[in-house]
Amino acid sequence: MKAMILAAGLGTRLRPLTDTRPKALVEVGGRTLLDITLSRLRSIGVQDVIVNVHHLAEMIADYLQANGCFGMHIEISREEALLDTGGGLKKAGWFFAENAEPFLLHNVDVLSNIDLAAMMQAHVRKRALVTLAVKQRETSRYLLFDDHDRLCGRRHGQETDLIRWAGTVWPLAFCGIHVISPRLLRMLTEEGAFSIIDAYVRLAAAGELIQAFRSDGYYWRDLGRLESVKQAEEDLHQNIF
Repeated sequence: MKAMILAAGLGTRLRPLTDTRPKALVEVGGRTLLDITLSRLRSIGVQDVIVNVHHLAEMIADYLQANGCFGMHIEISREEALLDTGGGLKKAGWFFAENAEPFLLHNVDVLSNIDLAAMMQAHVRKRALVTLAVKQRETSRYLLFDDHDRLCGRRHGQETDLIRWAGTVWPLAFCGIHVISPRLLRMLTEEGAFSIIDAYVRLAAAGELIQAFRSDGYYWRDLGRLESVKQAEEDLHQNIF
């Protein structure tokens, strides 16, 4: 099983922690975010991983080498200019080119105990193009799903973009974890830096199945801000996850 970890961001909201190290090497409970993510992936049988890098990229490469790639096969996808989530995946698409199985795409700054194996099984069972971990929480950007958990639009602030009719619309927040069928890579017509969510909305509008995996009962935290890292440390000490 294969996966990609998105780790190329500048981590500006984590300064001063990221002044001297990339966000992937920020620590929670004495472990780096990259180590934690790799461990989660390894626990469900992932052995082949590609990590995109940009800010202080060589530190990540050296860290992986020093730790024997944590017993996994890990490739590095270097981005001279940031390509965003969609562009980053497209650049690394060669890694999945001959892969028939779905793969995972995971943000490095997401900490959760979402059942990745169950998410993968749901993706295969429903024959989705993409399955997205989502949950009910406050955010400025919602994805909209119908009664069958199929992507049907998005909402940003007061602006709603409904790409197809749905009787009931459920606004849910994306958790930064995807299961993707490799055929998606042939459908990414966007060039340069682009958001993968924009591609998902376009493809859902064309009739492709972008499915929700409801994750309301799981622990989840975005570690993109200093206060979130501090809260995650407290959660860890209290055995919340």
